[in-house]
Amino acid sequence: MAEEKLENEALKGLNPEQKMAVLTTLGPVLIVAGAGAGKTKTITHRILHLIKEGVAPSQILAITFTNKAAKEMRERITHLLTENRALNFPVAHTEVPFVSTFHSLGVYLLKENCQLLGLPRHFSIFDKSDSLRLIKEILKELDINPKQFEPSKILNIISREKSDLTTVENFSGQATKNAYSLAGVTAKVWRLYEDKKRAEKALDFDDLLLQSYLLLKKYPEILVYYQKRWLYLHVDEYQDTNKVQYMLTRLLAEKNRTICVVGDIDQNIYSWRGADIGNLLNFEKDYPEAKIIKLEQNYRSTQTIIAAANEVIKKNKMRLEKNLFTKKEEGKKITVFEAGNEIEEARYLAREAKRLQAEEKVKLSEIAVLYRANFQSRVIEEAMIAESVPYQLLGTKFFERKEVKDILSFLRAALNPDSLTDLKRIINVPARGLGKVTILKVFSGQRADLPPLVKQKVDSFFNLLVEIKNKIEKEKPTEVIKFIITGSGLEKELMDGTEEDKEDLENMKELATLAHKYNHLPLGEGIEKLLEEASLQSDQDELKETEEAVKLMTVHSAKGLEFDYVFITGLEEDLFPHQKLGAQRIGQAEEEEERRLFYVALTRAREKLYLSYAEIRTIFGSQIFNSRSRFFADIDENLLEKEEQFEFREKIIYLDI
Repeated sequence: MAEEKLENEALKGLNPEQKMAVLTTLGPVLIVAGAGAGKTKTITHRILHLIKEGVAPSQILAITFTNKAAKEMRERITHLLTENRALNFPVAHTEVPFVSTFHSLGVYLLKENCQLLGLPRHFSIFDKSDSLRLIKEILKELDINPKQFEPSKILNIISREKSDLTTVENFSGQATKNAYSLAGVTAKVWRLYEDKKRAEKALDFDDLLLQSYLLLKKYPEILVYYQKRWLYLHVDEYQDTNKVQYMLTRLLAEKNRTICVVGDIDQNIYSWRGADIGNLLNFEKDYPEAKIIKLEQNYRSTQTIIAAANEVIKKNKMRLEKNLFTKKEEGKKITVFEAGNEIEEARYLAREAKRLQAEEKVKLSEIAVLYRANFQSRVIEEAMIAESVPYQLLGTKFFERKEVKDILSFLRAALNPDSLTDLKRIINVPARGLGKVTILKVFSGQRADLPPLVKQKVDSFFNLLVEIKNKIEKEKPTEVIKFIITGSGLEKELMDGTEEDKEDLENMKELATLAHKYNHLPLGEGIEKLLEEASLQSDQDELKETEEAVKLMTVHSAKGLEFDYVFITGLEEDLFPHQKLGAQRIGQAEEEEERRLFYVALTRAREKLYLSYAEIRTIFGSQIFNSRSRFFADIDENLLEKEEQFEFREKIIYLDI
């Protein structure tokens, strides 16, 4: 009886297709899940069912793409397991599955096997700015002109190659013999880049996956260990996997073949960072015995929104056929606003958000403004300020603030004394009066040759790092960060400084507050988790969902989120769909990805959509006359209504053409 009750719990609230996905536990499974089709609920209930069938939670691995998605999945699974009386009586159920992002999984695998890689457990993780700084240093060292060979371009090539499973040795062998070509320079820089990271006991973001894959390939016994450990593998957003993620998944699943992937080709929007739509399309080729299940019922949006989304996406040829439907109400029509220019468009967005809050009692936190390109945010921010509408801009990452990175560098340098990047960053924070010559001597092993007074200052800095390491081993993360703020002298210096300095101090203290959520972990482990979170953060991690403010973000950043009211802005040809500078026209593959991006934007809305565009938009200082996006032609006019009430008109200055 208890067993039957537990099975009912695992299937509770699921539609027939979701139930099939939950109950199909043998062999490979592909769940084609449309937007808002309850995929997270399906995965979590599938995991509950597996545990009910006798699978140990520790034998289940679930991988997703964002920290936010992993956190939500982890919380839902924990809730299902802890609330289930049949699982928790008479002995409480405390074991949980391993739920992680791809990159967090990489960190875990590398830390568990760090000795085989010649790394300490506390290896450093370079973020993009750290990597870029090192590339610039190498170019200077090689006397290569950074204007001729842009550091960011070289870093992008290295990142893309690593995502495609290319090592520096492979690339150097393939690179052209012309040492002065981009490939030749990249090969030379890449080799030095790897040498310097190795000396600092550091990995970059892409290494976390590439080195994990190479580890499992090189050591079959380690691969077998994890294959035996994780018998059931779940991968969310499978359409967004790049080559290294795909191959890492294949390795872990090849022995047991009990892999369940969830994806939607219509939401594949990351080809620019290596996501391969073929990974999902070829799933049946990789696993001929796979069971295919479609989740087509949308639980998020109104019929009007779903009808528009279906009409838009059906124009694409590269997709698996599916048709979303919903049992929700018809809902409000989609409002279309034609603005004279971007200033008028932005002012309309701000005033309409203000009206929705005042007249329709809509929470500002349930309103999102989406745009195709980051530059569009500036004028929207200005309009929100002018209309006194609170807003939150996604993209300004807390962990990337200079003052926050300084505190994190103190932590990393204390744990990893070889981290030259962190030592250089903080040896003069706060100012200790150490000149470039002194710092050069310190890092070239000549500390003993320094003048007594200077040596005392340098020794004091390194003694501080030893104290921080001791604190990490003996105190909670919050207390460690408080000690760094005071013990380093930063608090005193910033308190006596400008208002901007005091704001920096507040951000440092906010880091101490954030660290509180790791205080329950064993001593030392909490700081490890904090540093890992800081290294692997994404734009969505900055989202303050409860803050009463309109959310401003790119459509790419909005993937996986949902709001009651959504404004999609800048719907003009060459902006959305976007055409790269210098391109004669947008190609078929690019147009299909842009249409998928528009589909993602449409399906973020629960209740109401607004579509806007400007007849004239100023880009790079030039006024561009626009035609509205081709995507409007994909939507039935009966679903649209034109905004006629807005009276604001900003004076438009027409340039001589």
